[in-house]
Amino acid sequence: MHPLSPPAVVLDTNIVLDAFVFNDPQARPLLQALASHQLQWVATKAMRDELVRVLTYPKIAPRMAFYKITAAHVLAQFDGQAILMDTAPKASVTCKDPDDQKFVDLAVAHQAILLSKDQAVLCMRKKLLSLVVQAQAAIKI
Repeated sequence: MHPLSPPAVVLDTNIVLDAFVFNDPQARPLLQALASHQLQWVATKAMRDELVRVLTYPKIAPRMAFYKITAAHVLAQFDGQAILMDTAPKASVTCKDPDDQKFVDLAVAHQAILLSKDQAVLCMRKKLLSLVVQAQAAIKI
């Protein structure tokens, strides 16, 4: 990325759901930062594939119906805002949850902010900080 580009951010699937399905008030600063190009959302095809799968979960579908949101709408947000990157090489740190490793790897590769509510990710904060990655549960603006 160009040095003057906005900071990169990696969003785990739960953060994407909070922002684009559940309209979580804690996700509003993130939505504003993305809309105003203060942050640049980077993702991979595997992250999109995971989102597609999660949107079909029996606990998620009724919530989407409640909020009058479709999977197509959520995926359109992903496709319209996320910049697809190649799968990142395995980082020098390993997440306890193998499903979260792809988010860690991409954040490390791009020295990005990593947004996640997953304790397996958040407990890695110090290790990630040494790799110039801020892991946090929400954007603080």
